[in-house]
Amino acid sequence: MSRRSILVAAGWVATVAVATLIGLGAIRLVGESITGTPGGVRSEADIERALASPEPGPSGTVGAAPAGPSTASAAPSASAGVRRSFATGGGTAVAECGADGVRLVSWAPAQGYRVHEVDRGPDDDVEVTFEGSAGRHELKVRCIGTEPVAVADD
Repeated sequence: MSRRSILVAAGWVATVAVATLIGLGAIRLVGESITGTPGGVRSEADIERALASPEPGPSGTVGAAPAGPSTASAAPSASAGVRRSFATGGGTAVAECGADGVRLVSWAPAQGYRVHEVDRGPDDDVEVTFEGSAGRHELKVRCIGTEPVAVADD
C-alpha cells in the first residue's frame, strides 16, 4: 500500500470520527426534546393527583375544562357534587350529581366511534350515545344519593 493511500484512509477515518462527535454533541445539546419524553415520565400517583385537582381555564378560573372537537365541558355550578367517570366500548363520559340533578361534564368517543346523541342535563338522568362501525353504545346515568351511577336504558 502506498503512503498516499494510507493518508487518504486515515483522513477518511478522522472525518467520520469528527462527524460522529459533532452529531452526538448536537443530540446532547438539544437533549430531551428529541430523545426523551417531554416533561419526564410521570408515576400513576402523579397522574391521579393531577386529574383530581382542577386546572385553571384560559381566563384563570378554576374548573373550566378544555373543549375539543369531541369533548364538551361546562363550568361547575355552586351546587357541584360528586364526579365519576364511566367507560363503554364506544367512549368515556364524566357525570356529576348536584342540586339540579345529574349532568354530563364531558364525553369523548373511542377511536373509530363518534358521538351520535347527547342529553347533558342537568336532569333526572342524562345519556350519551356513541356510534361506530362496530356498533352502538349508550350510556345512561342517574344520581343515587349524591353519586352518579350508570343505569340500564328504559
